[in-house]
Amino acid sequence: MALEVTPFHAEIDDAVLVDLRVRLRRTRLPNQVAGIGWEQGTELGFLEELLAHWRDEYDWRACEARLNAFEQVVTEVDGQRLHAVVARSPESDATPLLLVHGWPGSVIEFLDVLGPLTDPVAHGGEARDAFHVVCPSLPGFGFSGPTHERGWHPRRIAAACVELMEALGFEHYGAQGGDWGSIVTANVADLVPDRVIGLHLNFVTVSRPKDGPPLTSGDEAAFARMLEWRRDGAGYQEIQGTRPQSLGYGLDDSAAGLAAWIAEKFRAWSDCDGDVERSFTKDQLLDNITLYWVTGTGASSCRIYWEMRQVGRAGIPQAFVAIPTGVANFPAEVTKLPRAWVEARYNLVHWTEPERGGHFAAMEVPGLFVDDVRTFFRLVR
Repeated sequence: MALEVTPFHAEIDDAVLVDLRVRLRRTRLPNQVAGIGWEQGTELGFLEELLAHWRDEYDWRACEARLNAFEQVVTEVDGQRLHAVVARSPESDATPLLLVHGWPGSVIEFLDVLGPLTDPVAHGGEARDAFHVVCPSLPGFGFSGPTHERGWHPRRIAAACVELMEALGFEHYGAQGGDWGSIVTANVADLVPDRVIGLHLNFVTVSRPKDGPPLTSGDEAAFARMLEWRRDGAGYQEIQGTRPQSLGYGLDDSAAGLAAWIAEKFRAWSDCDGDVERSFTKDQLLDNITLYWVTGTGASSCRIYWEMRQVGRAGIPQAFVAIPTGVANFPAEVTKLPRAWVEARYNLVHWTEPERGGHFAAMEVPGLFVDDVRTFFRLVR
């Protein structure tokens, strides 16, 4: 039986926004070791500026208006609410595209690319590149609301996305993802290969093949960078993968704590040379952070790490992904693996290295992101 899909309109109660500003005025910040900058995490001076902007100038209603300019829907899968932005193209023969975010992102990441993807002619492109775009909020994230039971790992989420696309009337479609979205969409391609025409990833993780070729000098440099990141930058995975509930009390009760936890990742994982505002404005950062706050999903969004640890390899594609696959390797991405490793797990037909951008490519370099998605799907339509 197909899911029942109902319209959704984003409209957070005024009392929630008033409470947020009260909490921001009453924030108690820790001290910081002199001259340490970002070495121990989010730098105090930056956070003070971000919180002041959030309290005195930021306008959540403007973000709501941008979201509400697109069709939005909600449904229920296995007792879990599932929200999605559905951006339809004016081109009748547009290609449906499932577009999936990760942590600590949200559907907010895609607001700058929905126009060019759905209406390329209006943005200097060609009608043949048009997409009908479906952006689900992962269970536990944003308007999908908190999770209430165990088991919402990437493969189960992928199955829910398949049901959502069917309910929306899309029988064949492309899939695109980064971060957790890459694992979810890869699972979609594995679960329903007869429906997915192509898979585009801007983040990919695979294990080292047993008989892989020697690493090139470029591969070795990228691999060394990834190992350094695992040593110094992956602590969040350990706490979110083992004690997300303990962390979540701070994320859902302290706006400052939530902002510090998320903003640090946008700085560390973007192509900003240490200055996060080279890549994202304060308002862009706060649109995403505020979505987590007003939906109370700081804690529940972290659970996907715990869920993945419980299922291990059962949460990823169970076989070679034969669907034509494209990978865009943005330069500041934290995980950049050798092409041969990816080819051992995916039917790789497109491999690019854009000149700028990082982990949140659709938000940081929307033009380059759109160009790469268009180029790949021309190969597989």
